[in-house]
Amino acid sequence: MTGGRWRAGLAMALVMVVGVVAFGWPFLAGSGSELDQLGHGSDASLVFVALMALLALVLLAELGSGGMDAKTVAVLGVLAAAGGALRVLSAGTAGLEPMFFLLVIAGRVLGPTKAFLLGALALLTSAFLTAGVGPWTPFQMLSCGWVAMGAGLLPRVVSRGERWLLTAYGLVAGLAYGAVMNLWFWPFLGSSAPSGAGFAPGAGATANLHHYAVFYVATSLAWDLPRGVLTAGLTWVAAPPLLRALRRSVRQARFEAPVAFAPPQP
Repeated sequence: MTGGRWRAGLAMALVMVVGVVAFGWPFLAGSGSELDQLGHGSDASLVFVALMALLALVLLAELGSGGMDAKTVAVLGVLAAAGGALRVLSAGTAGLEPMFFLLVIAGRVLGPTKAFLLGALALLTSAFLTAGVGPWTPFQMLSCGWVAMGAGLLPRVVSRGERWLLTAYGLVAGLAYGAVMNLWFWPFLGSSAPSGAGFAPGAGATANLHHYAVFYVATSLAWDLPRGVLTAGLTWVAAPPLLRALRRSVRQARFEAPVAFAPPQP
C-alpha cells in the first residue's frame, strides 16, 4: 500500500472515530451533567469543522496516491449536486427522499471511500439548497456517508443478483438512516420522550435498547418506512441503466488507471 493510500485510510478511520464519538458521547455523559445540559448545541460546530477537515484530508490523500484525479473529483461534484437537487424535490416530506437511491447505486460503483465522500457532500449540498443547515447537519452528513459507503462495501454478485441486492439494501438503508439519525437527539429528550421510550442513564443497555425500540416504532418508523420503500423502488427501476452509465463514466475517467511508460519508438 502506498503512502497516499495509508494516509487516505487513516483519514477515513479518523472520520469513523469522529462519527462514532459524536453520536456516542451523550450515552456516556452523566444525567444532569454540564455536557448533558449543553447537548449537541455546543459540539455540532466542532464536529462539522473536524468532519470537513478530515474529508479534505481524505480527498488530498486520494489525489496524492492516484486513487482520484481531476475527472474523479468532477464526477463526484456532479453526483453530489444531483443528489442535493433530488433531495430538494421533497425536502424529506413524509420521509420521502429520492436522493438515497442515487447514493446506493453510485456508492456501489465508486467504492467505499469515494462513496462516503459522495454521501456527505450530497447532503451538505442539499442542506445549502434548502437552507436546512443546523446542528443536525454534520450528523446527517455522517449518516448519508455511511449509507453510500455501505453500498460500496456490498459483496460482488452476478448482474441480476446485483439488482436485487441493491434494492434490498436500499430498503434497509432507508430504515437505518432514520434509526441512526434519531440518536443525535434521543438521549437529550428527557421527560419529553413518550412514556417508556426515553433514554434512562444507568438503566443498562438492554433496557435502553427496549426504550429506543419503543421510541422508534412510535415516532420514526412511519417516516423511515416510506423512505426505505421509495429508495428500494427507485433503485429497482434505475439500477440497470444507471449502473451501466456510471461504470462507463468510471472507465472513461480511468479511475486508478496505472501509469505505464513505454520506450520511445525508433
